[in-house]
Amino acid sequence: MLTITIIRFIINLTFVSIGAESMKEIPSISEAEYQVMKIVWKYAPISTNEVIEKLAKTSKWGPKTIQTMLLRLVKKGALTYSKDSRVFVYTPTVKIEEYRTHESKSFLNRFYDGALNSMVLNFLEQDQLSDKDIRELKKMLDEKLEKEE
Repeated sequence: MLTITIIRFIINLTFVSIGAESMKEIPSISEAEYQVMKIVWKYAPISTNEVIEKLAKTSKWGPKTIQTMLLRLVKKGALTYSKDSRVFVYTPTVKIEEYRTHESKSFLNRFYDGALNSMVLNFLEQDQLSDKDIRELKKMLDEKLEKEE
């Protein structure tokens, strides 16, 4: 199911023509920083303590580690903050959709030279797509083609 979700998302990207010059700069985010960003995207605006509390449920990071990642994300331009008395409150500067689009295109370019058909062919050759997945992809492509006509 994850395979079809990835392919569906990338297919949707190929039908959206956004020029590189019209897209804003997306900062490079590590996997650990991405976990922090997911919390901020979901709950923004969010304080340092709230981020720590939410990440404590899913990670083994201590408060200092999380604070360091928040600071790195601010320095990279992925987050902005305001100070409410002694509390830092964070807001993302990049929308989750923008980040996902950027990362999906980056993945496609890095592993498949930007060719979606090569990626789909690889999944087909590795028997990673079920008959149901293939029918769903065909339906999506047919719907996209109908919209363009």
